[in-house]
Amino acid sequence: MATPRIGLDRLPPAARAAVEEHTGPLLTVKETTEGFNSEIAARVTSATGTWHIKGLRTEHPRAWTQRREAAVAPFLTGLAPALHWRVETAGWDLLGFEALGGHHADYAPGSPDLPEAAALLCHLGETPCPGIELRHAEQRLEHYAAHPDDLRFFAGPHLLHTDLNNTNVLVDDHAPAGDRARLVDWAWATRGAAWLDAGYWVIWLIAAGHASASAEHWAAEIPFWHTAPTEGITAFTAANANLWSEISDADPDPWTLRLAAAATTWYAHRRAG
Repeated sequence: MATPRIGLDRLPPAARAAVEEHTGPLLTVKETTEGFNSEIAARVTSATGTWHIKGLRTEHPRAWTQRREAAVAPFLTGLAPALHWRVETAGWDLLGFEALGGHHADYAPGSPDLPEAAALLCHLGETPCPGIELRHAEQRLEHYAAHPDDLRFFAGPHLLHTDLNNTNVLVDDHAPAGDRARLVDWAWATRGAAWLDAGYWVIWLIAAGHASASAEHWAAEIPFWHTAPTEGITAFTAANANLWSEISDADPDPWTLRLAAAATTWYAHRRAG
């Protein structure tokens, strides 16, 4: 469920002052609407630079996601925007990230962003999982798997993003081909089987208009996808169909209904095949 947003101007004065100790006086503030995890999300500029600020109250039920982003950020060079500073004061936890240029990835069939997203996931698959506290994929899916034995397919030692929403992939057309995309919003960083992020991507591709076979074709561009057992992929589709059904029932917004339909479509495809 999306977290309600507030403007940066509603921060306590002490929190705003702590931010400006890092940035200097803010000249412009552009609130952003993308993403679902933050109460504060804004692109700000000052005389010394530009930053993307994310924030949650320290007592927010999902405050752990903010801590997770801060913990994993140092290990994401070349994958994600750099974290330049963190402020914890006046009841707020605020992160100041490098402000990336570019556009949100287009996942539609035929989009030139698809190879860039695939290259990004290949890079992620080669990134060592840091020795920090992370949730485990099998734990996150344990209430949704069709059979308890299916959870073994999801366990593994690899670093995963798990939220392949196209708005979390930024593509810079001016960067070299094959290195244009970056992943933002690491709130749901997870440890698990290396092929799972390709699987999460499939659901978003189907939601963007791909047939299941086409989406799996793109997943096959990720080398680790080929390590997935056939029954493991089918188990993953079943778990995600159950997960998105629950999410869309609780929060029937157009985007949750679209993802629920995509997950169900993929599960039906796997069962039929």
